[in-house]
Amino acid sequence: MRILGIDPGSRVCGYGMVVAPPGGALAYVECGVLTAPEHRPAEARLGEIARGLVEVLDELRPDVVALEEVFARVNMKSALALAQARGMALAVIGLRGLRVASYTAPLVKKTVTGRGRADKEQVARMVAALVGLRRPPRSDAADALALAITHARASHVAAMLARGAA
Repeated sequence: MRILGIDPGSRVCGYGMVVAPPGGALAYVECGVLTAPEHRPAEARLGEIARGLVEVLDELRPDVVALEEVFARVNMKSALALAQARGMALAVIGLRGLRVASYTAPLVKKTVTGRGRADKEQVARMVAALVGLRRPPRSDAADALALAITHARASHVAAMLARGAA
């Protein structure tokens, strides 16, 4: 299963892909960030990131996309920008007919570090260790890889439970 994690943002959107073979170890494929200049209007930034996301989906051809849930923030302007970025990502993914799995940030952090309140640096270090990278990736790309890892682990557990029930 080819799993693409996406950490949506209105200026920086992280992406990361892993392959999770049945019963096998995770294999790192690629990670990176899509960026848009801060000085541009929101619609132009989101359009630029959407174009980049289309290219990533066409190049990497995932089977499923793991996407971060929108969470409540103190700053409503930031929450709205994140919700818009997530909506843009969902639209692009939907146009490709891909399945989406959504995970909260605390669940992703707990899955990869063992702590639901881990900081970005801890997440990046653990992601690098889990997929065999020599250096931790940029935090947005690390978060995206963490989402992909979380989905791989959730899918593995679901498959084990299904086999046990059969």
